[in-house]
Order: sequence, then C-alpha cells, then structure tokens
Amino acid sequence: MAATFFGEVVKAPCRAGTEDEEEEEEAGRRETPEDREVRRQLARKREVRLLRRQTKTSLEVSLLEKYPCSKFIIAIGNNAVAFLSSFVMNSGVWEEVGCAKLWNEWCRTVDTAHLSPSEAFCVFYHLKSNPLVFVCQCSCYVAEDQQYQWLEKVFGSCPRRNMQITILTCRHVTDYKTSESTGSLPSPFLKALKTQNCKDTVCCSLLEQPNIVHGLPAAVLSYCQVWKIPAILYLCYTDVMKLDLITVEAFKPILSSRSLKGLAKGLLHEQHHPLRVFSRGEQLGMDASPESQEPAPALPHAGLQRPARTLPSTTSPELLLLRGEG
Repeated sequence: MAATFFGEVVKAPCRAGTEDEEEEEEAGRRETPEDREVRRQLARKREVRLLRRQTKTSLEVSLLEKYPCSKFIIAIGNNAVAFLSSFVMNSGVWEEVGCAKLWNEWCRTVDTAHLSPSEAFCVFYHLKSNPLVFVCQCSCYVAEDQQYQWLEKVFGSCPRRNMQITILTCRHVTDYKTSESTGSLPSPFLKALKTQNCKDTVCCSLLEQPNIVHGLPAAVLSYCQVWKIPAILYLCYTDVMKLDLITVEAFKPILSSRSLKGLAKGLLHEQHHPLRVFSRGEQLGMDASPESQEPAPALPHAGLQRPARTLPSTTSPELLLLRGEG
C-alpha cells in the first residue's frame, strides 16, 4: 500500500506468523460446545484444593493466612520426605493441618481421606509444642499449570515475609552440569541455592551455573525471591531416585542449619548410629511420582555406578528398622 501523505505509517504486507494465527482461528471455529465443556471439566478437575482430611472440608483461605508461621520446611520427593519423617518428625508431636488434593497425568489420588502408603500425597503439619513451625511432605507430582495454584493455596496472594522457608528435594546426578565426568562425582552430594534476602549460612556449597532447578522447588524458590521471603533450597544429587538410605542420610548436614536446629533434639546425638527408624505411619508414597516411575538414566561409566540400595516397600503401619551402611 502506498502512502497518501508524507509521514504516514504504512503496514507492509507480510505473511510471517499469519499461518499459525489462521490455524488457531480455524481450530477455534471447529471447537464445538461439547469440546468447550470437556475443556472446562478438565480444568476444574486439575484445580488444586487444600482440605482438612478430618472434616473433609476445603480451606477457605490459604494455609499460611489461616495459620501463622515462622519456619516452613518443604520436603519434595520420596527421599526428602523420608529424611523429614525419620530425622525431624520423629522427634516431636506433629498435628496435621491440611492436605493438597491434586489430579494430573502423574497424580491420580482422589480419596484423600484414606491414603494408602503407596499413594502420592501432599500433607501439611505443624509442631504442637510450637505451632509456628510447619512442615510439608510432598511425594506427589505438581504439574506446571498447577504450581501457581499450589503456591496461592499455601502462601496466599500477599504472604508474610517474617518466616524462613527451607526446601529439600533430589535430582539425578546426570542432571548436574559440570566439566568433570558425571561418573566420577561422589554421589550423593548436596548443593544449595538461596534467595537474595536469605542471610543464613548454607550447610554445603552453592549450586553453580549453568545448573538450574526444576518443578515445584523452583516455583517455591522463585515465589520467595519475588516476595522477598528468606528461603534456602537444598538439592541432593543422587544416582538412586527411588527411596534410598544413603540418599536420605545425605541430607543430615542440614540438621545443623538454623531452620532445622532444635527440631531433631532426640536424634542429633544419634546421627552416626547404625540404625535408622523410618515411620510407615507417615505413608511414604514410593510409586506414584515421576521420579519413582521414570527409570533413572544410566551413568556414563557403568563400572562406577553404585548398586541400587532401595528400601523395602511395605504397607505395614509399624515402624521399619533399617540398618545403615558403613
């Protein structure tokens, strides 16, 4: 199109990007009312809800708006949950304050009132002797489109800044980016990442670039960074992604951190005792999350790969005594 006067802005004809727009418009025209209803039902089904399992009622406000909190420890994944259960939650009396109901491609738990030990779960507790201390045991997968919902349901739209967040999780050692050979790394090992407002001393070396954090741990840490909440993420790199004794014990240096110090009073003097107690009453979901269903990638050097030390699976609610290695 030619300009009609000096200085007129004329849009030149261009086909770049119009094909995608035409395809989207065509798909919108093809969508029937039934398709839209199915889409709405699926969106409702994927909504994250916080419930009180005792009363089977939904929390009307976010968890931390309903309950004041000064320390919040979030364990994500089977090994992090096992560490929290055996080293922290066994040393005090904890009361359940809520659980998250999730439905996605990996987590299909619908009956949150009767969770079995093999089911994935996300449960919140506070310490009865100090209700300002909260923990979250999350063994279920939270999809990308559900992470923001999870954050809003837990922290709220305007969270308090006077609390300390500690996040524990695991990744496979092959996800760790380094100039060294992956097979020569002393797996498992800890790395830390913290927000700008966190002044606490970390219990291990910081995570180096270009390594990144994934999933719900990354979402929580990013949320804390935006809202200027002090938070530390402890990431354990391991070659055994299933429930594993040595991977669980790799988190032990965190017991001396400011956020966990004093919570494991009865166990601190037994850190090197060969027996460990894992409570099955906490219902460790060992088979329902992506990290337990996806096969772990093989290490580059098969000769350096550690044999799996998977803990035996049992549905018994009694305590299971496991003998440590070394």
